Amino acid sequence: MLGNLLTRRAALVGFAAFAAAGLAGCNTTPSAGIQPMAASGLGGAISVDTTPLVAYVGNPTAGWVQQSLPGALAQVLGPGTALHVRIDTLYLGNGGPGDPDRMRGVAVLGGRTINVRAVSTYFPTPTDQALPEQALQSRVQALSVAFAYRLKRKIGA
Repeated sequence: MLGNLLTRRAALVGFAAFAAAGLAGCNTTPSAGIQPMAASGLGGAISVDTTPLVAYVGNPTAGWVQQSLPGALAQVLGPGTALHVRIDTLYLGNGGPGDPDRMRGVAVLGGRTINVRAVSTYFPTPTDQALPEQALQSRVQALSVAFAYRLKRKIGA
C-alpha cells in the first residue's frame, strides 16, 4: 500500500512539473514603456506610457498594463481617438470593497490633460491560489477596463 501511495505522489508531482513547464512557455516577458497602438486604423492612435509604473511596481505588472490598456481604451473610446496616457501608480489590494485595486494616471486628449483614477474590486477565489500569476494579470486587465470607462466618463463621451 505504501508503494502505491509513493508512486501516485511521484506521478502527481511529475504531472504538475510537466504542466508548469508547459505554462511557463506561454508567458512572454513584456517590455514596458511607450507603445503606440492604432485605433482601428482610422487616423487615431493610442499611446500608453508605463515608464513611471515600471519604477513603482516593476515588471511584469507594468507590462500587463502595457498589453491590456491600449485595447481597452480603443474598445471603450471608439475608433479614431488620438490619445496619450501615462500610468503613474497601480495598487493591488487584498480584496473586497474594503481594499480595492487602484490605478492612477494622466490622459492627454486634444491638448487637454485629464487626471484619471480607477478602482476595481477583487474577490479571491480558490483558483487564484493555484494560478497566482494569471490571477494578478486578470486583475490588471480589469483595472485597465475600469480606467478606460472612467476616462470615457470624465471626457463626457
